[in-house]
Amino acid sequence: MTFVRVSAGSFWMGGVPPLETLEKTFPLLERKRLTDLADESPAHEVHITRDFYLGQHEVTVGQFQRFVEASGYQPESEADGTGGYGYNPTYDPATTRRGDAFEGRDPRYSWRNPGFAQSPDHPVVNVTWNDAQALAQWLSRTEGHRYRLPTEAEWEYACRAGSRSLYPHGDDPQGLATTGNTFDQSAAPLWPRWRQHALAGNDGHAFTAPVGRYAPNAFGLHDMLGNAWEWTGDWHGDTYYAQSPRTDPTGPAEGSVRVRRGGSWHTWSFYARCGYRNWNSPQTRYTLVGMRLVREIHPAAATH
Repeated sequence: MTFVRVSAGSFWMGGVPPLETLEKTFPLLERKRLTDLADESPAHEVHITRDFYLGQHEVTVGQFQRFVEASGYQPESEADGTGGYGYNPTYDPATTRRGDAFEGRDPRYSWRNPGFAQSPDHPVVNVTWNDAQALAQWLSRTEGHRYRLPTEAEWEYACRAGSRSLYPHGDDPQGLATTGNTFDQSAAPLWPRWRQHALAGNDGHAFTAPVGRYAPNAFGLHDMLGNAWEWTGDWHGDTYYAQSPRTDPTGPAEGSVRVRRGGSWHTWSFYARCGYRNWNSPQTRYTLVGMRLVREIHPAAATH
């Protein structure tokens, strides 16, 4: 894995733009989507006091496969026999109770098969929070460095890379066409009922794309938005921002769902913002969800 050193610093975390601004930027979205963002408030200053290394891009299929083969670890989608989720062109969401966009759980879907072709340099998906923990712990044992998932604050700090806009590149959703693999004209034909929410551009990737193919942010990090949602280490709390520590926050002490960030190849631009928060149970495996790791810097090395 290639890592980028992220220097300590301060930033403004969270905060929702005025409703009229959101309505102008996302004119096709119903009002409820624009107002249902309470967990992003209030905006608050956060201090990241230690440098850290963050994966230049998401963990890839090839990297995860090497971990599985070397460690003998059995990912949850295989270990519990229930599988994951996947794309099936004949699947109709209207036939299911949840109306989910993807078919599952089904044993034929897992990190090995999300229902579409992936090469080793694509981001691994259908991995649970527990799978991510297992990879980080195995790397820590074998390499002598501490690996872990980023905190939610570290993730947003790294994603923003000094910006206060909706996206690292600015406030125009169409800019995602060159900076992230999100829902655009390459994927829209497969989901015609959502086509109006697709970006105008076409990046040639209807599903996941090889990591590192889009322009990096100011910190040199690729795919912070799009390609695959990324697990963070934090529990989610609807009102956590109101009482969050201002220094190196690590999320609520307990909870039932873990935060994931960044959007995916199937995510509308409204939800692929730096500040948007989503969450799942630690056992969730989904065809849109992957991970990116932190490698901590030893205190003795932090001064060099």
